[in-house]
Amino acid sequence: MTSTLTAPHTTSAPAAAPADDRPSVTRLGQNIGAQVNGIELGGDITDDEVEFIRSALATHKAIVFRNQNLTDESQYAFAERLGTPTLAHPTVHSTGLERLTIEGAANSWHTDVTFVDRIPKISILRAIDLPPYGGATIWANTAAAYKALPEPLRILADNLWATHSNEYDYATGHQEEDKTEHRREFTRNVFETEHPVVHVHPETGERSLLLGHFVKGFTGLKPREFQDLFSAYQDRITKEDNTFRWNWHDGDVVLWDNHATQHYGVKDFGDHHRKIRRVTLAGAVPTSVDGEKSRIITGDATEFSVIDDPRPLVGYIGDAADI
Repeated sequence: MTSTLTAPHTTSAPAAAPADDRPSVTRLGQNIGAQVNGIELGGDITDDEVEFIRSALATHKAIVFRNQNLTDESQYAFAERLGTPTLAHPTVHSTGLERLTIEGAANSWHTDVTFVDRIPKISILRAIDLPPYGGATIWANTAAAYKALPEPLRILADNLWATHSNEYDYATGHQEEDKTEHRREFTRNVFETEHPVVHVHPETGERSLLLGHFVKGFTGLKPREFQDLFSAYQDRITKEDNTFRWNWHDGDVVLWDNHATQHYGVKDFGDHHRKIRRVTLAGAVPTSVDGEKSRIITGDATEFSVIDDPRPLVGYIGDAADI
C-alpha cells in the first residue's frame, strides 16, 4: 500500500472489503465492536496501517479481522508492530513465554491481567481449534459504561479503589486434573494491586471503569458493602446494549483495548475442544481521575512487562457511541 491512510471511515454496510481493498471499518455495534477489512495482518504491515488499526481500536474498543493466515510467529511479529509484547502471562509459562494458549473458556467477565500494576493495553486473540458450536467471546465497553452512570454512582466510583488479585483461576483446561495443575501455576506467585475503580485512558483520555473478576474488595469497605457496589457497577458494564458478541470462524483474529473493555469467553460447547492463543502488549500503570497511580501491594511484574509510554493517536475522532 502506497497511499497515506486517513482516519477509519465507519459504515454500517455488510462486512465486505471494498473493491479497491483499501482499509475500511464496518461497525458491528453502537457502543463496541467493528470489523476491519483490507489489511492482511503480519509483521510487514505498513506504518499507515498501524495507525489505522490503532485509531479503529480506540474508537470501537474491539475489532475483528477475518480470513487471516497468521502463524504463532507472524501473530507475534504483528504484535510487535503495535507495541511491546509482554511475556505470555505473569505466572503461566507452561504454554510458552511469547503467547498464552487458553484451552476452554473463561466463562467470567474480566479485563486481562489486572492483578499487576502495568495492565496490558491491547490483547490479540487468534483461534486455533474451534468447537463445532458455541465458544463465542463477548466484549463490554467499560468507558461507555462509565459515561452512562447516574451522577451519584459516578461521583462514588471516582473515589473508589479496588484490590485485584490473581488468586482466581480463569484460563483453565477441560479436565479436572488440568484445572488443578493450572491453578497451581496460575497462583504460584501471588500478585495484588490496588487500582482506581475509574482510571483515565492513557491514549484517549476517556474515563473507564476498571473492575472484573480479579477484584477482591474495595479499599475501606466491608465485604457486604463491596459485593453490593461491585454488582451495581459490574451489571452496568455488562448490560446487553453495551456488549458485542463474536462467533469465531477459522482465520479470525480479534484485538481489543484492554484499558477500556472486559470480555467473557462463553463455555457452551460441551466436551468439545476450544483453543485460542493470546499475545498482549505492554500498557501503562492506571491513573485515577485525581492523578494517582495504581499501588503495588504484593508482587513484582517487571519480568512480565515493561511500562508502556503512550503515544498520540493519529486520526482518532472519539469513541464509537459519539460517531
